[in-house]
Amino acid sequence: MTPLVATDETAPSSVSRALDDLVREHNSALFAYARTMLTDHHLAEDVVQEAFIKAWHHADRLLNQEGSVRGWLLKVTRNLIIDRMRSAYARREALTRDIPDTALRDETDSLLLSLDVASLLRDLSPEHREALVLIYIYGRTADEVSHLLGIPAGTVKSRHHYALRGLRRMHAGYRS
Repeated sequence: MTPLVATDETAPSSVSRALDDLVREHNSALFAYARTMLTDHHLAEDVVQEAFIKAWHHADRLLNQEGSVRGWLLKVTRNLIIDRMRSAYARREALTRDIPDTALRDETDSLLLSLDVASLLRDLSPEHREALVLIYIYGRTADEVSHLLGIPAGTVKSRHHYALRGLRRMHAGYRS
């Protein structure tokens, strides 16, 4: 992991060879770092490739510097990862002129209905409301409700019948 050193007389072909050596020496370390940070194999490959392109653009400074080449490459890779994670690409945003035609389901009617039902249930006696809730909300049978409440099954059926009848009357009066 020694820094590559070039002289002022360095020919373009020797710079190319030096960059090839740079890739050979640091590629696996940069890829391992990017893969750990991104948890995506292909995205890590893209970031490492971008890091080496930046190295190629700054070859004159990189090859003549005194410090650690790997340190510079890791810093560039880290910055590219941060940029990628903050970008619209990471948020899966796309620029488009077309607005997708996706209709959202209108929940207004069901919300109003549930408010109506809640209001009507409040007007029932506690015994009638309890029978309806256990039967319709919790899906219990009359026999199960009778065991839960400790009352005869016939009483549960009677409460259920009179509760529905009361709801129908209240609902008819509520609508008018």
